[in-house]
Amino acid sequence: MDIIQHSIAVGKYLVSPLIRHQDDGHFAASVSIRSGHGSGMHDRVMRFTPRFASHATAVRYALDEGLCWVRERTPRSHNAPLALSCVG
Repeated sequence: MDIIQHSIAVGKYLVSPLIRHQDDGHFAASVSIRSGHGSGMHDRVMRFTPRFASHATAVRYALDEGLCWVRERTPRSHNAPLALSCVG
């Protein structure tokens, strides 16, 4: 299994794309979104059906989806810059 992570901390969340190289040469993307600590830690993992021709494209897709999930659940400050809208 070939998993490479590039984690990003966003507030109380840690967004970690998980990329796996498939037998057919493509890449599968998943994302882990972790919050909390110790016994109160929660880890949500989403696996995606699209397959990608490059590792970089799979990482970008997983990060975009994970950050979109976080953005939808994080109250926005009136002073915060507008984020890109989430598709879907």
